[in-house]
Amino acid sequence: MKKKNKLSRRSFLKSSALLGTVGAIGVSGGAGMLSSCNDVNKTGNKTALREPGSYYIPELPDLADDGKELRAGVIGCGGRGSGAAMDFLNSANGVTIVALGDVFEERVTSLADKLKSEKNIDIPTDKRFVGLDAYKHVIDSDVDVIIDCTPPYFRPSHFEYAVQKNKHCFLEKPMFVDAVGYRKVVAAAKQAQAKKLSVVTGTQRHHQRSYVASFQQIMDGAIGEITGGTVYWNQSMLWYRERQPEWNDFEAMVKDWVNWRWLSGDHIIEQHVHNIDVFTWFSGLKPVSAVGFGSRHRRVTGDQYDNFSIDFTMENGVHLHSMCRQIDGCSNNVSEFIQGTKGSWSTANGETVIKDLKGNVVWQYDKEEENANYKQTNPYTLEHVNLVNSIRKNTPIEQASETAVSNMAALMGRESAYTGQEITWEGMTASSLDYTPADLNIGKMDMSSFVTPVPGRGKD
Repeated sequence: MKKKNKLSRRSFLKSSALLGTVGAIGVSGGAGMLSSCNDVNKTGNKTALREPGSYYIPELPDLADDGKELRAGVIGCGGRGSGAAMDFLNSANGVTIVALGDVFEERVTSLADKLKSEKNIDIPTDKRFVGLDAYKHVIDSDVDVIIDCTPPYFRPSHFEYAVQKNKHCFLEKPMFVDAVGYRKVVAAAKQAQAKKLSVVTGTQRHHQRSYVASFQQIMDGAIGEITGGTVYWNQSMLWYRERQPEWNDFEAMVKDWVNWRWLSGDHIIEQHVHNIDVFTWFSGLKPVSAVGFGSRHRRVTGDQYDNFSIDFTMENGVHLHSMCRQIDGCSNNVSEFIQGTKGSWSTANGETVIKDLKGNVVWQYDKEEENANYKQTNPYTLEHVNLVNSIRKNTPIEQASETAVSNMAALMGRESAYTGQEITWEGMTASSLDYTPADLNIGKMDMSSFVTPVPGRGKD
């Protein structure tokens, strides 16, 4: 039986967006939409953190420009894959989906039926692929774009093969669960750059107009030099699926993938990476080390934790505190806070604001103005608008290498909590850490190896 809490990961985020915690505005080199609560100069004379033109600001129109037809294949046809497929189709005219792949036939069939009923798109039976190698068949089909929404463990190999075959990519986040996966992604990202392929990742805040506007404000010096931050994803228990008698070991884990470390990377990677990514994006810094802890108290399936608290030391010595939890009956908070020498930026309490050092609001994102000026405010669709435009305009973008930084940061935090040790960037990126099960197959597996980690040691 599928068990669902009141709030799933995506529904929680979308409900927050309606409150303005996450939103979107169109920005093309501008400062974005704001309400002038007070004069922004109260933050003091601004000195830009980065020179204009040295950083990327996406154009976020309602719809991508018309151009050559783009044919996409979807790998991973579950809930996120189905959502991403619709987002891609809603992002532009002249785009279609021609191939589907998944390890489970019923999911391929379900998405094919959805495409037929909602978009009048027929996926022929010979373009419906099933099994662990389904991704190769999709990529080898006559497609221009790959939409990969499989459980995170599988994405590095899929990305690697897609780039080999010269395909543009939309990759959901996170992109890897271990150090071996990290190196595959980084290598594939370099190849994508060399081949001028566009790669967009599912860190949708990069395509939410409120975050893009905030980024522009901070780059312009609105809070001064960044001195630290705290990021949160505390919510209720996420969904899970209880094992059914007819399911084999592989099926039981993959259908409950968000609760298994080798498949999801644990929720600090699978979910909380969004918030960590905001700090690495805004600051332009990667972590030097991570020290933290976590535990498992309430999770009912799988082998991973349900809470983490991590202290990151960044390259310039500033600290980022990361906090995430998935437990019912606790205080919830999904937001980011960044402190600067002249003020602070925050997305807490349904607002996106900059305050001076005295706590006065000097800039606030205007969600109502966004809604008045734009028809498309869904950042999940705007990701694909940006992808399609980059392909059609021949202005390739490559986000995998940037997302790899925040993904690795979350991985460092996870391993510190699991082991009780300080984890360094240098050590982890070079490590042999590989979460691949020894007997990976679609069938019976050795379940004794999937044990929740316990840090340190007991009393001698």
